[in-house]
Amino acid sequence: QGFEEVLHEDYLAYRLRSVEYVGERLLAGGVQIVEPPGGHAIYIDAAAFCPHIPPDRFPGQALVCALYRHAGIRAVEIGSLMFGYGGHKPDMELVRLAMPRRVYTQSHMDYVIEAVLEVHARRASLRPLQIVDAPAELRHFTAQLEECD
Repeated sequence: QGFEEVLHEDYLAYRLRSVEYVGERLLAGGVQIVEPPGGHAIYIDAAAFCPHIPPDRFPGQALVCALYRHAGIRAVEIGSLMFGYGGHKPDMELVRLAMPRRVYTQSHMDYVIEAVLEVHARRASLRPLQIVDAPAELRHFTAQLEECD
């Protein structure tokens, strides 16, 4: 179904515009994203969002947890937790807000924008995280973390 729909220019234009809309509103609210917004996701710059949290304390994962706690928004960290093994420091600390096709309405987009801006307004209260337990491989899937100072 998805392969068929992406051939429809009106559908594709609507999808791309929806993601652009979210990106524009977040930027206007002071949230730095990777620009330009993609056709399927918004990538929030978690390092800029949480400058008080160093990379080894997982700013992206702290933001992911805050979005879920505050508004039930599921996102994924792409940064130190996912790629920071063995002293390697990823180039970026990102949080990916994926927009699956045919799932979200305009009101969903507005809800996400509002929630991200609310968390952004209180971003200084987000706490660093430390790993309590994690497997040797693919730790970002099953690691256990806790807030720390």
